[in-house]
Amino acid sequence: MKCIYCGAQTRVTDKRESPKGVRRRRECLKCKKRFTSYEKPEKKDIVVVKKDGRRESFSIDKLKSGIMKACEKRPISIKEIDLAVEDIEEKLLNKGKEVKSEKIGKMVMNKLKKMDKVAYIRFASVYMDFKDVKDFKLAIKQV
Repeated sequence: MKCIYCGAQTRVTDKRESPKGVRRRRECLKCKKRFTSYEKPEKKDIVVVKKDGRRESFSIDKLKSGIMKACEKRPISIKEIDLAVEDIEEKLLNKGKEVKSEKIGKMVMNKLKKMDKVAYIRFASVYMDFKDVKDFKLAIKQV
């Protein structure tokens, strides 16, 4: 690998496994500066099949954004949200190339139900397209 500072060749001084992937500590042979690089396997593309039959690429940012909106002003840390997103993504990668949007929604709802009941109701109100207060009452009874 080339040095990020001067572009010369580098050598690996340390290598270990980490949650982010293989962590490599590198040193430039020319300028002697050190930096860390991470190596992780490339993830396969997931296609989301929408309710109307359209297909679109899975977006981890869209998933995280939806969960973040549901958890807004709730006592849930970013770390908890990131772990939930990673867990859902891992499960989706094991499902296959195509996943129905309903499946993703149910996975998010199950995660939120365990994390925070209010966040669960917020997400459910959008996901299940609540029309009136009766829909909210029914969802609250299920919690």
